[in-house]
Amino acid sequence: MRIKDKVIWITGASSGIGEALAYALSESGNTLILSSRNEAELLRVKKACNPLSKVMVLPMDLGDSGMMEELVARAIEMSGPIDMLINNAGVSQRSLIADTTLEVYRELMEVNYLGTLALTKALLPHFIAQGGGHFITVTSLMGRFGSPLRSGYCAAKHALHGFFDVLRMEHEKDGIKVTLICPGFVRTRVAYNALTGDGSSQGLNDTATAEGMSPDVFARKMIKAIEKQKFEAYIGGKEVSGVYLKRFFPRLLLRVVLRSRVV
Repeated sequence: MRIKDKVIWITGASSGIGEALAYALSESGNTLILSSRNEAELLRVKKACNPLSKVMVLPMDLGDSGMMEELVARAIEMSGPIDMLINNAGVSQRSLIADTTLEVYRELMEVNYLGTLALTKALLPHFIAQGGGHFITVTSLMGRFGSPLRSGYCAAKHALHGFFDVLRMEHEKDGIKVTLICPGFVRTRVAYNALTGDGSSQGLNDTATAEGMSPDVFARKMIKAIEKQKFEAYIGGKEVSGVYLKRFFPRLLLRVVLRSRVV
């Protein structure tokens, strides 16, 4: 299946992976709805998309889960029937458990898990009514194994895997597909914006992130995984091996992670 002439809603589209996806998907005649909190950056991305594609901007805050049904109604009014939702928006973390307030954990779960869940549930009746749709959720390799300084982020990403695995099981009969995309290190601003123990942004990059895959390359690989309708795709460098170490050699994974340069 080639992704062409589809209506695709992308969250977190103002930068990083979401921005790269917008550019790549606009090249194939798709209609795009771009969402994030930053309307000015969304308009910048829209302007840089292929001018032959139809691109709309719908600002949203995943932290405000009570707005999701209204946002879904607005999105459908803007674009007509939606074929795909790419749940990409989220926030990371860089702090030790002992130094992290409960409020930070709440924010990580509210944005990364509950906000994504609320948007998905709000769009689900539309997919059921039209006889199908595709939920694509960008989680992380941290949704499959853990890493220091990311306890709340890992917890939220693990939770997404549990939710979407069940959604796939319950709604396969409705023609609904689910793909989970697990990035490794990608050169985005995820580390700059990561929450520290008191809720402030880290404000600097990680070495591993700075040396990661480019968003453009990642977006192309992600699109191929969506076209193949994969259940899960692990996209990154050598860090992908952590998924298999966790499964078969968990004690070895512990030693490898503690020796690795994860910040």
